[in-house]
Amino acid sequence: MRTRLRVVAWMLFAAGTAGAHEIEDWNLKLQSTYVWQAKPAFTSPYEGEHSLKGAREKSYSFTATAAFGLRLGANTELYVDPELAQGVPLSGLVGLAGFTNGEMARTSGANPTLYRARLFARHVIAIGDGTEDIEPAMNQLGSRYTKRRVTLTAGNVSILDLFDANQFNHDPRTQFMNWTVMTHGAYDFAADARGYTWGVAAEVQGDRWALRAGRFIQPKEPNQLPLDSRILRHYGDQVEVQRDYELGPDKPGTVRVLAYRNRAPMSRYDDALALAETTSLVPSLDAVRTAERDKVGLGINVEQTFTRDLGAFARAMWADGKTETYAFTEADRSFSVGASAKGARWGRADDVVGVALAGNMLSGSHRRVLELGGLTFFLGDGRLNYASERIFETYYAMAVTKGVTVSFDYQRIINPGYNADRGLASFFALRAHIEN
Repeated sequence: MRTRLRVVAWMLFAAGTAGAHEIEDWNLKLQSTYVWQAKPAFTSPYEGEHSLKGAREKSYSFTATAAFGLRLGANTELYVDPELAQGVPLSGLVGLAGFTNGEMARTSGANPTLYRARLFARHVIAIGDGTEDIEPAMNQLGSRYTKRRVTLTAGNVSILDLFDANQFNHDPRTQFMNWTVMTHGAYDFAADARGYTWGVAAEVQGDRWALRAGRFIQPKEPNQLPLDSRILRHYGDQVEVQRDYELGPDKPGTVRVLAYRNRAPMSRYDDALALAETTSLVPSLDAVRTAERDKVGLGINVEQTFTRDLGAFARAMWADGKTETYAFTEADRSFSVGASAKGARWGRADDVVGVALAGNMLSGSHRRVLELGGLTFFLGDGRLNYASERIFETYYAMAVTKGVTVSFDYQRIINPGYNADRGLASFFALRAHIEN
């Protein structure tokens, strides 16, 4: 009996660890990431309820994820990701648009919390000839599919799993950590307070282009954990068009244009300002969250490879800025640019160094609410000398051994929380990441 069990276990292991060009029946991928971060004291002549604290602070986050994939049929896959997280954020995770740790969820606490991060199915429909090999990865079975195909996804996911990809700045576990560098700062994508949601998406992939669209549910209240299951009433829609190109031999690039539309019971900044004028009180978003509103945004995302070891990226997004932030961070306009390079030139081929600049801005009515002493979900210094929030980030990711990296990260933020009276603020981080 024990011999049979050993044989079965060996067969399962062999099936689950097939090579990159073999079709996997199942796989199990694991990751763990620890981030320690420190902020020295900075100039802070006044503070409000939602300010980044001027005093010296320390922070940490820890996540561990098991990603299990199972092939249900030739073209159908099922994935489930249990995840463990804990952490203590800087200043209670308020006072910035560009928060400095993309691993830090709004529900983080000092006690470890286990939850389901993902539970989704993927089905692929062939629409052309010619095949390509899909390498095994987290939430990706080793597969062989036609180059032209339709991919359907349904279930519990992160929208960033499916939209706004960029090979140089998309994963805060190994690349840039700032919230408004890892994706568009103005992308108020539907998600619970951990960054996950439920919904459906479809992708049509051609030879040098792709089209994606999806609808996902919103939280019941802004930036909270419970989700509203009424997907026909309260939702986040996204549409993305992708075009691949080449500047020359071995210099591929990609352009993605992304549009989103949110519908939910959101407060309008102008309504809060009008009520404050009649009552002589500070503006309150809670007092005017009485009706369903729409919010729209449009962005562009470019990645460009120059050599085998050097690539660059740029993002820019505009959102209408009429309604409150509902699920991500507080930016109505955002941009970022940067580059990353592998370390082959200095004899460290698996190391990566990255440098990025980012900027975030607010709409006029959003700004006015804060100038009058109002509180938004993440911001509120009591008053505001408005200026755009500007961010510099650089990191060095050192490959220790296969699957293990240690990164050193530095960020400098000018006008934190859009306030020219406060800052400059510096952030130093040490990050350890393990994956199989």
